[in-house]
Amino acid sequence: MLATDDSHQATDALVDLTPIPSDLTTLYWVISEASLADVDNGYFIHSPATVAEHFREYGPAPIDDESVALVFASDGGGHLFAIGDSGQVRKSTTASWFDDFEVAASSLQEFLEQLGRRIANQP
Repeated sequence: MLATDDSHQATDALVDLTPIPSDLTTLYWVISEASLADVDNGYFIHSPATVAEHFREYGPAPIDDESVALVFASDGGGHLFAIGDSGQVRKSTTASWFDDFEVAASSLQEFLEQLGRRIANQP
């Protein structure tokens, strides 16, 4: 879904709530969310309002070398994707907010490029 005035306001509110990487802010100024249920077992980029709600409820993702890491996406298996101030995208090792997160991509751009390749390779 393309970004709207409401999603821009939600992005501003998220920025006010906690520092977020500029790449994520830029993404949210273009799209508000994405639902790719037919790619592999599904990929979902959460709206800025959902990210803020989850941050209030669960706090930051527990990634030791990040000052704050926000969960911004998930897959159909319940794994979470988080991004921190380093810009790296991490994927939870289980379908839990509180387990380990591993590096999935060196940047949000790389994460989106990987997702684009998965889309292109769909039958």
